Amino acid sequence: MKCNATDVPAPHEIDIPALKAKYSDERAKRVRPEGQKQYTKLKEDKEFNEEYLHDPHTPVEERAPLDEELEVAILGAGWSGILAAYHLKKAGVTDYRNIDHAGDWGGVWYWNRYPGIQCDNDAYCYLPLLEETGFMPTKKYSDGYEIYDYFKIIENKFELGEKALFHTVVQSLQWDEASKRWLIGTNRGDNIRARFVIVANGLLNIPKFPKVPGIHEFKGKMFHTSRWEYDYTGGEYRKPVLDKLADKEVAILGTGATAIQAIPYLGKYAKKVYVLQRTPSVVDQRYNHPTDQDWAASLKAGWQLERIDNFHRGAMVGRFNPGEEDQVCDFWTEITRNMSADLRKEGTDETVDIMEYYARRETMDYQVMERMRDRVDSLVEDKETAEALKVWYRFLCKRPLSNDDYYDTFNLPNVELVDVSDSQGLECMTENGFKANGKEYKIDCMIFASGFEVTSDLDRRWGIDTYTGRDGLSIYEHWKYGYKTLHGTMTSKFPNQFFIGYYQGGVNASTTHQYSQQGLHAAYIIKEAIDKGYQAVEPAEEAQAAWVQHIRETAANVESFVDQCPPSYYNNEGQKVIDENGNEVYRNFLGEIYGPGWEAFEQIVSDWRNKGDLEGMVKE
Repeated sequence: MKCNATDVPAPHEIDIPALKAKYSDERAKRVRPEGQKQYTKLKEDKEFNEEYLHDPHTPVEERAPLDEELEVAILGAGWSGILAAYHLKKAGVTDYRNIDHAGDWGGVWYWNRYPGIQCDNDAYCYLPLLEETGFMPTKKYSDGYEIYDYFKIIENKFELGEKALFHTVVQSLQWDEASKRWLIGTNRGDNIRARFVIVANGLLNIPKFPKVPGIHEFKGKMFHTSRWEYDYTGGEYRKPVLDKLADKEVAILGTGATAIQAIPYLGKYAKKVYVLQRTPSVVDQRYNHPTDQDWAASLKAGWQLERIDNFHRGAMVGRFNPGEEDQVCDFWTEITRNMSADLRKEGTDETVDIMEYYARRETMDYQVMERMRDRVDSLVEDKETAEALKVWYRFLCKRPLSNDDYYDTFNLPNVELVDVSDSQGLECMTENGFKANGKEYKIDCMIFASGFEVTSDLDRRWGIDTYTGRDGLSIYEHWKYGYKTLHGTMTSKFPNQFFIGYYQGGVNASTTHQYSQQGLHAAYIIKEAIDKGYQAVEPAEEAQAAWVQHIRETAANVESFVDQCPPSYYNNEGQKVIDENGNEVYRNFLGEIYGPGWEAFEQIVSDWRNKGDLEGMVKE
């Protein structure tokens, strides 16, 4: 089916200078000087730390502490962890163990079981290894439990989980020079000595809780959406009928990707729902169609990577190849799709230069966001509520979302939007509820849909108390003023250690594809080191410095764009940090991105592997 451009207002119908001024004003009223410190640091808050540590989904079983040596410890069992295991085994490295705080595989898809949970990325791109497993998602945007179940399919098919260690929190990670091993201490008293470590702890790991007066004086129920308590709300993960809320007045803090999926269920079942919003999210229609079986049967070998590449051009590069159709066809690719349609009408698809293209793309950004605001007016009956739900920022300033029921939920008589933008978030809590805009609201339950530590300081988002490399150097000190890596994968003074995530390299629009390629790269180096008898490998200082310089010299300058964005986890709550040269810079949730793009980065690391000599590495 052909994917058409969307119906957006023409450029002459919108006042872009006025919108720029409005965007700036709305941003300014929300930025808080304390930045990440507006949230509680879990290790300093016993009650919320216990909320993070406990598992409402699976009972913790007693076990004896482990005392063992192994080749590879993989810290994490989410997407980055399971894909690292997959590539290790494919490379012939089988002495590994995944270690995870959760009670099973899944990472954030283990913890997040709130009502309505789906992935808002195209499942045919997002779920990795579809051709290898033979699995096909049931619909375009998978339910959370389908993703969780798919982890088990991967584990079983490739026999990855024999030694996985769950309900285990890594508390210390220390390099021992004498044994050339990483010493791993855990909350279960384990003493694990690993030759190699792959840090695969994920982007969405440590939940955030607001740091506001009176929060622990509240006598009602409180929980984070990543620790959803169906014993309290009623219902269950795969059948979220929240019947125990029929006599409850509930508040939910946040209107991001989690909240906009849970709120329709709260509105359906709770006696009263207060939605506390600092900054609205852009929420488009989801169009979550079931998988077309005829389409699935027609797919040829290599279809998934082709689709991933197409999505990457639409959502990340921002420009399709001349004549290329949008295979994913959703809100992520809308601006690019509309641009392609306009250029084809003009006959300039292949000739327009890059500067003109991206200037026109910026205009299309304003057109699309105006369509989103018009959508709110068409669905929300109360005009004051509709106005508060409208977004005043550029596309991709915050994560764009989709849901078919979110806006309609505000037409229900038991659902009330509480705009807390003037107080820059939740003002305070009391014994009986919370205060906002000079009024106290009495509630039975407060649900925190406040997200995760994503761009905050490393010790906050990793939660490992002691983390040291050679000569006792702390990773938190080593990376205090920014990442220092070779290819975004390894860092000097931390031998035999590998990082999967957003650090200093190419970024792909499909997170799982990026993680998979990083896992492949780590597995290659580990296998080479084992085969060649190296006890330790790490980047040479000169090679690392050259890569860091190359990354920063080729990086796209996005500061002017970020300056227009409201605070969120995308930009460390709008707070700049100091780099190693004393400059104030934004911390991007995607790390330091390789400017020439994903394909160019993949070519660099592929050529590096093909040389076969671990160039730029110190080998012992």
